[in-house]
Amino acid sequence: MGTIKVADGTEIYFKDWGAGPPVVFSHGWPLSADAFEDQMFFLASRGYRCIAHDRRGHGRSSQPWTGNDLDTYADDLAALVQALDLKDVVHVGHSTGGGEVARYIGRHGTERVSKAVLIGAIPPLMLKTATNPVGTPIEVFDQLRAGVQADRSQFWKDLSLPFYGYNRAGATISEGVRESFWLQGMMAGFPASYFCIEAFSETDLTEDLGRFDIPTLVLHGDDDQIVPIAASALQSSKRIKDATLKVYQGAPHGMCTTLKDRVNEDLLSFLNP
Repeated sequence: MGTIKVADGTEIYFKDWGAGPPVVFSHGWPLSADAFEDQMFFLASRGYRCIAHDRRGHGRSSQPWTGNDLDTYADDLAALVQALDLKDVVHVGHSTGGGEVARYIGRHGTERVSKAVLIGAIPPLMLKTATNPVGTPIEVFDQLRAGVQADRSQFWKDLSLPFYGYNRAGATISEGVRESFWLQGMMAGFPASYFCIEAFSETDLTEDLGRFDIPTLVLHGDDDQIVPIAASALQSSKRIKDATLKVYQGAPHGMCTTLKDRVNEDLLSFLNP
């Protein structure tokens, strides 16, 4: 399997499929690179080189106590891009991965970036504050931390329902998808499962969005129960110069899985207009 070792000794696992222009995927919490396999297989079959890594603490990467913050996540992503000497990269980030992409551009610029895609992504700021009244109250994130500590295994099973919109009336539930979510969640170490909550909820990415100077596609479901659209895509698409916003009516947070065909086609159209 492919791994790189970053500055603090953490090993980052990645998968590398296909050949052609590079597309790099950054996954959400508490998942792994496996969450993007539908998109990777689709694009790799159509002439793209698709690379996805397991964020530190997640999946098959090392589980360090430290570095579970967006600055370090972004630096790990930069290390991967540099180790593979990737240029003209399209970065695709889902959820926390969208924050990782934003912070990567904020810290490392766009010299190696050609385009970006944010899907159900956390920027600019999830947390409700005096200056961000549409955000989510801190008590909600405290409940997530409590769930991780109390019974992490059951917590992932329960979280899979709103994640994929399976708690909505008339939803067609895939137990296989729920089991995959649980498995990926259990592969994440306890420190990452816990500390990443603060990283994705309290990191203000507003200034990072101002550094986007490449074509950017923002995809978001208007029934996203994990990253509500009002505090995320509706804001980030205004702050990113010339961003294109596509709202999926009734779509959940995990739309890369539940609506994979539509997401795949939108990605392909954006990559090869």
